[in-house]
Amino acid sequence: MSDSISQRKAEHLELAQRLSDEVNGNPGWSDIQLIHQALPGIDLDAIDLTTDLIGRTLSLPLIIAGMTGGHSGAVEVNRVLASAAEKMGVAIGVCSQRAALEHPELVGSYSVIRQEAPTAVVMGNIGISQLISYFENGKIERQIGALVEMVAADALAVHLNFLEEVIQPEGQTRARDALSALEAFVKASPVPIIAKETGGGLSLNVARTLRDIGVSALDVGGRGGTSFAAIEAERSKVRGDDRRSELGAALSTWGIPTAVSVRSCADVLPTIAVGGVRSGVDAAKSIALGAVAAGVGRPLLVCATQGEDAVLHWLDSFQFQLRSAMFLSGARRVQDLAATSRVVLGTTGEWFRQLGIE
Repeated sequence: MSDSISQRKAEHLELAQRLSDEVNGNPGWSDIQLIHQALPGIDLDAIDLTTDLIGRTLSLPLIIAGMTGGHSGAVEVNRVLASAAEKMGVAIGVCSQRAALEHPELVGSYSVIRQEAPTAVVMGNIGISQLISYFENGKIERQIGALVEMVAADALAVHLNFLEEVIQPEGQTRARDALSALEAFVKASPVPIIAKETGGGLSLNVARTLRDIGVSALDVGGRGGTSFAAIEAERSKVRGDDRRSELGAALSTWGIPTAVSVRSCADVLPTIAVGGVRSGVDAAKSIALGAVAAGVGRPLLVCATQGEDAVLHWLDSFQFQLRSAMFLSGARRVQDLAATSRVVLGTTGEWFRQLGIE
């Protein structure tokens, strides 16, 4: 069936590789300038790239963002990404596990991640729309167990994707009970819960609300990276749903740029910078704004289709770029980047000024 969950996941995988980041606007990294230190006072090789996330130590402040699962083509992609995550000591997420909850024959497209990454930090995932349904039907506790068990999850992400849902042909836009459902999920979960946006970004007031109900960390999923709004607009266009396709075009630059969202949220909860991070230098800028780590999706997805060597090469380059940016900023540890001097220019600077962000 063209609109089955499995088919939808396959279409997401194909479109995420094909559509340009540029349709979603600027994440803000080019407006962030770290002040060069001509006398760094440290050795490049002495720089410490480790960081802590949800009580675990990462060798590199990077999360391979959850991108695929729930269809046969996802197995090899997830196997490659997970194997690389294990070797590099980074975290890895999965995309929504709903498909496997409803169709157990698809579990292997997710569980392969833990099989290939036995010691890595693995983050499960479920959407807020599904969570509302579980809440209304009294199934939250049962589903939490299944989500955690499927990938032996160290944490669970709940993606807040109403921007995507309003454009998606099959979209679910009931949001009235979203906060109650999420709070019940947090209370019932045996692992930390990460609230995750998927292209619209998180604002300060939402970050505070999420903190108050017990969420452990934030994945800002800001504007400027892979646009699920654009993906769903394309899917709507193919299906002849002109109303939603036109809505996707109208909302193509909707949302909070990633750099703005990171700085807005970083003092509230541990914050992961996701959305248009395309290099180790971008990651250094995000951490200087307060992020504990950065998440990368599309570039690693493209590499995964080429094989594990391509993924490892990209990760090695990312690591070298981050180390070099830290060296040139005089930061010996990842945590030290937050204290480095920076200048915020252009549109991002204007966002900061109008929102009262320092």
